Amino acid sequence: QVQLVESGGGLVQAGGSLRLSCAASGNFFSINYMAWYRQAPGKQRDLVAEITRGGTPNYADSVKGRCTISRDNAKNTVYLQMNSLKPEDTAVYYCKARQLINWGPEYWGQGTPVTVSS
Repeated sequence: QVQLVESGGGLVQAGGSLRLSCAASGNFFSINYMAWYRQAPGKQRDLVAEITRGGTPNYADSVKGRCTISRDNAKNTVYLQMNSLKPEDTAVYYCKARQLINWGPEYWGQGTPVTVSS
C-alpha cells in the first residue's frame, strides 16, 4: 500500500504561482510512475503532468511552459510548480502513483484545491 498526501493548494490571483507537494509513504520503493491530475467542477479528471523515476516529464498542452513536475526520491515527494496561473486552472489537484504507467494498482491522494481569481 502507498499513501499520498497533497498540500500547497490555495487561492491565488491570476498570474501568480503555487507549488503543490505530494508526500508518499508506505511501499513507495515500488513506485516508478507519479502524476498530477486535476478536476474542475462538473468536469472529468484530467492529466496535468507525469514523471517516471529518472524519466522525462510529460505535460498536458494546457500547462506546457507554465508548470514543472519534479520528484525527490529521497523524500518520496513529487512537486508541481505552477506559474502564470489562469482562472481556468481552478480545480482540485490530485496526486497519483503507480508502479508503472500502465501497470499495478493506482494510488490517489485526497486532493488539494486550487482557486485562481481573475
